[in-house]
Amino acid sequence: MIRNSQFEWKILRAILTLSLLLAFSSFRASSLAAASLEQALVAEVRGAGFTVSDMDRAVDFYSRVLMFEKISETEVWGQEYEHLQGVFGLRMRVVRMRLGAEYLDLTEYLAPPGRPIPADSRSNDRWFQHIAIIVSDLDRAYQRLRAHDVTHASAGPQRLPDWNKNAAGIEAFYFKDPDGHTLEILQFPPDKGDPKWHRPASSLFLGIDHTAIVVEDTETSLRFYRDALGLRVVGESENYGPEQERLNNVFGARLRITTLRAEAGPAIEFLEYLSPRDGRPFPTDARANDLVHWQTQLLTRTMDEADRQIRSGHHRYISPGVVSLPEDKLGFRKGLLVRDPDGHALQLVEE
Repeated sequence: MIRNSQFEWKILRAILTLSLLLAFSSFRASSLAAASLEQALVAEVRGAGFTVSDMDRAVDFYSRVLMFEKISETEVWGQEYEHLQGVFGLRMRVVRMRLGAEYLDLTEYLAPPGRPIPADSRSNDRWFQHIAIIVSDLDRAYQRLRAHDVTHASAGPQRLPDWNKNAAGIEAFYFKDPDGHTLEILQFPPDKGDPKWHRPASSLFLGIDHTAIVVEDTETSLRFYRDALGLRVVGESENYGPEQERLNNVFGARLRITTLRAEAGPAIEFLEYLSPRDGRPFPTDARANDLVHWQTQLLTRTMDEADRQIRSGHHRYISPGVVSLPEDKLGFRKGLLVRDPDGHALQLVEE
């Protein structure tokens, strides 16, 4: 009996020791994750925006067709804004639209006007970017878009197949706005997506889940967005097959998809085309007043440290450096515009 008691005590002590070690490891991992978030340069992805040719037409489209709400409008000009955007002699009309809890910024250059989106643009060109608008009923949303005669970018709504565990059941459709910017409507199945997209809602269009960008090489982009800016990877998938080809309207499309998030705001999604590899690079002469220009706004904890980190990576600046604005008409007082490794523009701001 004594031997059995001693044996049982040894087992109990080993179990208690293991439990304490597991609890400590879990606590340490949680603490490191929290510390990592606190140290990340980017605290929030505030949203995306792009240049439009006719603001009144754009506001009408987004509010009447997609149910966005116009919440602010301003007009800015002067040396500081020229430096911020890299466009001399500019005068910008800027409108902020809201859908759910997310924002979309529309900018019209009253002067100087820019160039249209290339007519032969494809979804695997590296200037491609879109926002994913979450809907409560994709079939109804598609019929609404058809009723408003939108331009298709996909052949039609697509449901991603069940064999693809990370994307199974997602339904999506690509289309164009009046200037040719690509947009996506998307509906998550019950087991995917942010829980907020599954709350009971009376609205058809719910909000913006992410902005997606085409990248040439995922690992290179991760070194910038994850390692330098501090965003964290929250999802990965490899998508291919006839449904993906028809969604992107690219024959033979096979994509490596990586999703990153900051503490708050929409996600940023990488689309690396494993095939075909013939997507064209971002035009080196593109400027912020061209309609191909998108910019994703990132709220930084400290602009000076963000500037230092980006310069150490030798990334291409659109602004000459950190620009201090004379007022907060755009919602911030310090900012800079920089290109990621593929040429996509990021507007880093500090309140």
